Amino acid sequence: MAAVVVIGAGQSGLSAGYHLRRRGFVSALADPAHPRSFVILDAGDAPGGAWSHRWESLRMATVNGIFDLPGFPKPPLDPGEPSRTAVPRYFADFERATGLPIVRPVRVSAVRRHDRAFAVETDHGAWTARAIINATGTWDNPVRPHYPGQETFLGIQVHTRDYVSAEQFAGRRVAVVGGGISALQLLEEISRVAVTHWYTRREPVFRTGGFEPEVAGRETIAKVVADVEAGRPTGSVVSYTGLAWTPYAVAARERGVLERRPMFTAIEPYGVREADGSFTSADAILWATGFKAALRHLDPLGLRSDLGGIRMNGTAVAGEPRVHLIGFGPSQSTVGANRAGREAVSALAARLDAAHA
Repeated sequence: MAAVVVIGAGQSGLSAGYHLRRRGFVSALADPAHPRSFVILDAGDAPGGAWSHRWESLRMATVNGIFDLPGFPKPPLDPGEPSRTAVPRYFADFERATGLPIVRPVRVSAVRRHDRAFAVETDHGAWTARAIINATGTWDNPVRPHYPGQETFLGIQVHTRDYVSAEQFAGRRVAVVGGGISALQLLEEISRVAVTHWYTRREPVFRTGGFEPEVAGRETIAKVVADVEAGRPTGSVVSYTGLAWTPYAVAARERGVLERRPMFTAIEPYGVREADGSFTSADAILWATGFKAALRHLDPLGLRSDLGGIRMNGTAVAGEPRVHLIGFGPSQSTVGANRAGREAVSALAARLDAAHA
């Protein structure tokens, strides 16, 4: 039993744990009967969240910025170090310093209403909770489009989630699919060792002129908030912001590989059928097609609207204020995740206090 079960120990889950501790919540591992207890269930084998699985060439110099965990400034980080080692080490240091009650590896399979609480079903037993803070991110829900003939392809198909390095594509003819930041990074990288063709469903939009991050950030968040408050599914970050002329995008353009093709219509054993009906040989397809929020374990709660999204009031699910989603919608960024953790804890603490008043 725990008053609050936090699902996930990435940036947003750790933020929630920090703020729960600051609000006087205690470890459910030490005192499960305490009316203000909490536990964090994490599917990973070790600290780091999704950062542990990023590809080797993604260095700290090229990530989009990692905001400090609450009350724990980052130490100086080597720009040349892979993010898959630097960020998990920082998270591990935070966990040791805070002593948060994290149980891993524990994978949550379902959350169901049970009496006036929730039953949290996992591969290591069940928990009962009065409230849920979900911080599962997106890594476990990659978007894998399907095209006619895909199962007949004799080459290799890899999603960004499973990408290791460009070397696995060396000397091949590679179709890179996707119009986001990761697609551009990997297109530029793979094109140095292979012949690449870049496919997107829509014409990519690159930002031009001046760019003020603070203003753009507020505008983007406002758009995402409008979607989640209406119960609409949220899009990718790039769908709200457009693409920036980053060093890797400029490098790809200067080498002539940033030539977008309309999405192919079918996949054949030895390549793809282009939108104009012509055929292009391919030995490999990289699906840099992004991720969606990993929320399948919450399906038994029936939280989705008729539009397919989850309508939110702040971090709380509209109609089910005992469930908070952080690292979701407008709080997908690392700074947004920190703020969302604080907001969710504040709302739940007030709710639990009112219940005991």
